[in-house]
Amino acid sequence: MMAFAQWLQATALFTALRESWYVYPVVLSLHLVAIALFGGLIVITDLRLLGLVLADQPIAGMVKGLRGLKHMGATLLFLCGILMFGTKAEEYLTNPFFHAKMGLLMLVGVHAMAFRGSVYSKAAEFDAAGKVPGIAKVAAVISLLLWTGLLIAGRGIGYVEPDLDRIHAQLWLR
Repeated sequence: MMAFAQWLQATALFTALRESWYVYPVVLSLHLVAIALFGGLIVITDLRLLGLVLADQPIAGMVKGLRGLKHMGATLLFLCGILMFGTKAEEYLTNPFFHAKMGLLMLVGVHAMAFRGSVYSKAAEFDAAGKVPGIAKVAAVISLLLWTGLLIAGRGIGYVEPDLDRIHAQLWLR
């Protein structure tokens, strides 16, 4: 896996991106903007399911109305994340916070699949019933916990200094 990471970051695209004084900071900034956009919309939806904000607004309208912006935010988030990974793939693969972030990202995907049918596609039923069922509240709390963990792990990535001399020495020993 490390050999692939080194090959990937040595490609012309990722070398140019990493060495750019302007492009890499723009990609990093766009990643943060996407986190704010996508994450903010997730938080609003989860807090609405918990009845803590916008209680006078129909849940189905929020879920449907925010879907397009969430897709845009998620697309930008993942694109920028892939670009950032490719620039320093070798460092990321040795970073425990990166591993935690990827694990939490997988759990977010599992969460989305697990609750899509029982919660997110039934928002109109919640509105008609006039109350949010417990399963939806559980989904919202889990979502908030997963996304908070993901943000913490992502932020932690920048605080781990990779031991590149050790990594390169291990590769030469193979």
